[in-house]
Amino acid sequence: MIAPEKLLEAAKALEPQLQEWRRTLHRHPEVGFDLPQTKALVKKALTEMGYTPQDCGKCGVVALAGSKRPGKVILLRGDMDALPLQEESGEEFSSELPGKMHGCGHDMHTAMVLGAAKLLKEHEDEIEGTVKLEFQPAEEIFQGSLDMINSGLLENPKVDAAVMFHVLAGMPLPAGMVLVPGGGITMASCEQYHIVVHGKGGHGSMPNACIDPITAAAHIHIALQEINSRELDPAGFGVFTTGRFEAGKASNVIPDTADMWGTIRTVDPEQKVSALIHQRMTEIAQGVATAYRCTAEVEFSDYCPCMVVDTPLAGNALTYMTELLGKGAMDMTPLTGGKPGGGSEDFAFVSHEVPTVSMFLAAGNAKEGYTYGQHHPKVRFDDSILYRGTAAYTYMALRWLADHQ
Repeated sequence: MIAPEKLLEAAKALEPQLQEWRRTLHRHPEVGFDLPQTKALVKKALTEMGYTPQDCGKCGVVALAGSKRPGKVILLRGDMDALPLQEESGEEFSSELPGKMHGCGHDMHTAMVLGAAKLLKEHEDEIEGTVKLEFQPAEEIFQGSLDMINSGLLENPKVDAAVMFHVLAGMPLPAGMVLVPGGGITMASCEQYHIVVHGKGGHGSMPNACIDPITAAAHIHIALQEINSRELDPAGFGVFTTGRFEAGKASNVIPDTADMWGTIRTVDPEQKVSALIHQRMTEIAQGVATAYRCTAEVEFSDYCPCMVVDTPLAGNALTYMTELLGKGAMDMTPLTGGKPGGGSEDFAFVSHEVPTVSMFLAAGNAKEGYTYGQHHPKVRFDDSILYRGTAAYTYMALRWLADHQ
């Protein structure tokens, strides 16, 4: 198998191509399952490397490296979708599509897995098993991973282990540092809620002839906070946040309806906390609405489970990343105290099916001019670290397959 230092050199030589892929994707962000240009770039690049990429699900792509020598199968995931966000980063390769931005770094992930695909193809005779390369849509809406699983992602050949990286911007870490979590639950589950409050609209000068849904919705919003402060166990983790509140289009009109959207996060794999939040949100919303002569509908959608990291696989990953990067890799447990983060990731669906590890790659800090974090319109990512991510994906696959004959 190629030595770590030689692999880093080979990955470094790909840097111009990695940056070209990443910046092309960044200029042309696409969201959800609607990724025609992104998918075309990925399939073209894979085909030129000698792969035969296959469609998987609504918009996913898979390709296989290895298979020439018997062994296990490891999955490497790169997500492809962007956010519905207006970019304000000031990068010279900023989004050319209004209202869409790679504000979470998925353009980085896609480029890194493409780089890994190239290195793996160049060393295909050394792969002791099979590497399945996954390019996934719709991570930001927590639907892409499950769609690909339902379309056979983990079969033909059957996947034995799965790996993902996520870049981090704005964190006080050296650029290119790989963080490896310990085992267990590392990220929260996530789901969305939508509350619609129905009243009776009319002229703003005659509120007595109307039933104001804005007043009712405002009181619902305040009342819901009691769940967080008075009903959830302070020693646990369960939180919900209303991030969007809309009602009406004119200043002198009382609308018929008011809408609230938000997110729920828990680290309870049995969903008992989630069930309690569902029950109490519904009771409070409907009860408060009734008190203000309105009605309320509460809907929950897009559930994504907690991320579960396999302890032995995480141990392997820390060993391999230390071999590859030396002090450029670290156990992130001391940083987190072993507690799960509140962020969510739809690769969690895979983690409930096969042993999985989700690692992080620092992509710029404030001292280096990378001030903002993920999902901010001004976020920037240092793409000089792309080659390290490419090498990390590649070495993780080669080493784990060699170790698990």
